Amino acid sequence: MPKFITYLSVIVLVIILVLIRLFENTLFYDPYLTFFQNDYLYLDSPRRELLKLVGYTTLRYVLNTLVSLTLIQVVFKDLSILKFSTILYAIAFLILLPLYLYFVINPRQEDYYLFFNVRRFLIQPLVLILLLPAFYYQKRKFK
Repeated sequence: MPKFITYLSVIVLVIILVLIRLFENTLFYDPYLTFFQNDYLYLDSPRRELLKLVGYTTLRYVLNTLVSLTLIQVVFKDLSILKFSTILYAIAFLILLPLYLYFVINPRQEDYYLFFNVRRFLIQPLVLILLLPAFYYQKRKFK
């Protein structure tokens, strides 16, 4: 693939991630968006529809994951990196979703900060931000 197409693909994929973030209020049901924008350490947990919340959180994780995996493939063009990333995303989801559910079902003010960070890994492409420099470093070191 020519470099121009690679750069253009990276730009388009990053824009898609930004658009997911920009339109999060419209696209996804998440009462915690406004909750965590306020002084949440002193507030009660918002009312929520559990099934709807989990469904939309999962949808957002899947969308971010698909775009992130595509971005990883475009940047590194290595099937082994893509396979490893896919497994890592799946394991992260299997660990983070039960933690997320625990915090949603059992809201306690002393757990809000931890809940905020678990939720953040589910709804934002933070895994991508960790993987890109790691894979880049690995490629440079073992080249």
